[in-house]
Amino acid sequence: MRRALVVMAHPDDADFWASGTIALWARDGWAVTYLIVTSGDAGGFEPDAARFAVAGRRRAEQRQAATILGVTDVRFLDGFHDGEVTPSADLVRGIVQVIRQVRPDLVLAQSPERTWADIRLSHPDHLAVGEAVARAVYPFARNPFAFADLAAAGLEAFEVRELWLQGDPRPDHAVDVTAVWDQRQAALAAHVSQHPDPEAAQDRARRDASAVAAQFGLPPGRLAESFRRVLIPD
Repeated sequence: MRRALVVMAHPDDADFWASGTIALWARDGWAVTYLIVTSGDAGGFEPDAARFAVAGRRRAEQRQAATILGVTDVRFLDGFHDGEVTPSADLVRGIVQVIRQVRPDLVLAQSPERTWADIRLSHPDHLAVGEAVARAVYPFARNPFAFADLAAAGLEAFEVRELWLQGDPRPDHAVDVTAVWDQRQAALAAHVSQHPDPEAAQDRARRDASAVAAQFGLPPGRLAESFRRVLIPD
């Protein structure tokens, strides 16, 4: 069984740009784990009087979306707030801990590089989480002397072999997700609190996926998601 760890800043980040790929992995029998750094407590459109409920609602939406894709292992880190994330040692340690627990063949995360062509991909939290994941994957998850308390607790060093970055300004790999498009859109729709105009969000997702397919030379009518693949040597 192959294993993938998906690390994102907010609930819905994976579903906007990578849920088709994740659905294919789950369909093919992969064990997929989500690690969400924040609960998205600064998102949505609720008035001030209802803000206290936002984090719980968004966690529930993320779990529902993951279930639609075939993902049952959804984890959230504590202590990190929407809009305030930095690639701190505490965040890197939290990611290293889950990498050593899950021991994934592949980690999917947000790119730490800003994409000026589509600034939606470059929320500061996305960049911070991408940088923290890069640090966690190399060198800290594989270094037996880094975060010694984790090793003392039985979480031995682990070498991740492949890192996929979504929202990178220089993608070099596309995944055809046409076969799971309806499933992908259903996962996106699960994030009800983030869609004041659900039809517009669905249309935008299709336009984006069509553009990616065309960029990578797929036949007309196909839909795709793009990533930058980083192969990590020994």
